[in-house]
Amino acid sequence: MSETQTLRAWLLTDTPTSRRHARLSSFYQGWLSFRSNTMAMIGLGILMLLVLTAAAAPLLAPHDPFVQDLGNRLAPLWTPGHIFGTDSLGRDILSRLIYGARITLYIVGLVALIAPIVGLLVGTVSGYLGGWTDVVLMRITDIFLAFPRLVLALAFVAALGAGIENAVLAISLTAWPPYARIARAETLTIRSSDYISAIKLQGAGALRIITKHIWPLCISSLIVRVTLDMAGIILAAAGLGFLGLGAQPPSPEWGAMISEGRRFILDHWWVATVPGLAIFTVSLAFNLLGDGLRDVLDPKAGE
Repeated sequence: MSETQTLRAWLLTDTPTSRRHARLSSFYQGWLSFRSNTMAMIGLGILMLLVLTAAAAPLLAPHDPFVQDLGNRLAPLWTPGHIFGTDSLGRDILSRLIYGARITLYIVGLVALIAPIVGLLVGTVSGYLGGWTDVVLMRITDIFLAFPRLVLALAFVAALGAGIENAVLAISLTAWPPYARIARAETLTIRSSDYISAIKLQGAGALRIITKHIWPLCISSLIVRVTLDMAGIILAAAGLGFLGLGAQPPSPEWGAMISEGRRFILDHWWVATVPGLAIFTVSLAFNLLGDGLRDVLDPKAGE
């Protein structure tokens, strides 16, 4: 038996010999399940391509995204040297798309770090402690949920001022309530379990129970929700950029590029359409990836 076959058999065993072995086996079986989902793999491939494009932007971009060439403004698609044409200031659209991927990943990454952590903290504390703590935290959550995300983000950005950092903060402040709801629902189920009662009898405090025993069980649901929410986060960021409240000119943010191109939508449609297709493609990729992760991480999938 080859070394590869031995490793595969070791990972697929039904009787792991250690905690580390069990985790590696679970991860490998999850990967095999995920890999069998063609659409999820397509989504993962698109996102990996986006990450590589953003990382290698200086190497891939054929032109400087900020250099203007008014003599070559609004060049059509497939113009020599400008595959996706140029905008109203003669800047290469392909180069601006490539550098705009960095801004998109920056926004998505920060929101994906901030919102789920806040929601996990609020939801688990609310669900485990109960009583007046639960009432207060959930009513605050309800207030945030009562407003449409983009409208609430607009209000926060208007108060904080335009800019990409303030846009990230505003989107994060509007994105955490669903995670808090999910974490609370998971916690209400977990806190009455026998093993939680056993841990209490051993003298564990609320903080240790929440961080060591409840959080790990909530993470899989939050990962799926975060992945599915990325499309909405990208659209919210693009919406703020479109309205001039996100990344400021001359930053090559995709929403701002659509806003700039809308003035020429009838005669020079590609200026707004190309960045719009970029937003659509990345949003679709996140949705496909989220569906695949849900199939893998959903504990009820095998029932």
